[in-house]
Amino acid sequence: MKTKILVPALVLSAAAAVVPATSMAETSANIGYVSEYIFRGIFQESSSAYAGLDYAADSGFYLGTWGADVGTGLETDLYFGFAGGDNFTYKIGYTGYFYTDDFDDTYQEVNLGIGYGIFALDVAIGEWDGFGTSQSYDFTSITISPEKGPYYKVGMWGGDFESNVLFPNPKTGPGGSGDYFELGYSYSLEEPAVDLSVAFIYSPDLVVGDWDDGETSGDSAIVFGIKKSFSIGE
Repeated sequence: MKTKILVPALVLSAAAAVVPATSMAETSANIGYVSEYIFRGIFQESSSAYAGLDYAADSGFYLGTWGADVGTGLETDLYFGFAGGDNFTYKIGYTGYFYTDDFDDTYQEVNLGIGYGIFALDVAIGEWDGFGTSQSYDFTSITISPEKGPYYKVGMWGGDFESNVLFPNPKTGPGGSGDYFELGYSYSLEEPAVDLSVAFIYSPDLVVGDWDDGETSGDSAIVFGIKKSFSIGE
């Protein structure tokens, strides 16, 4: 989560994604690249590579780590919890976000989620160390993911971030809601076995574009990604 002019930007982290329940214990890994690293509606870094390692037990317990290039150093996420269900799903877990080279300070949060069919509701309740001035925050998202076609997501910031960290920001000045909208689509190729993705992200308040890009930094961005996942030990 990047802080610029006191604007933290929780990274595009795979740690924040729902960890699916599995019927068998499995260890898996992933590597990937995105044209822009945007997490929860806030710009992190242009052109970022990432990698992750996950373990999911048949009991529903999951454990993993994920790291990304954030330009000035690295982001490393650690997460664990329980997830389960079939048509109705649930999860409860913990995520910690850690950084090198003073890119940002530590974030720790509790992650809660429920889902039914194509609908998912996720809530993160966290604390940012804030370089000596801690801040509490919450983030809520609603996602619609049909089996075919694009997915839709609405995200909403709350807590101290909304009242005195996210706003005022360089784009909007005082006020703002901290909400954003995301529309995306992914496609899996059999040869080579990779996942391709594209997402459109928009926010009237958050800085979605590159901080250092002057006039072109703004309220929307299109992000392209490629990801390779594979099982370990099979």
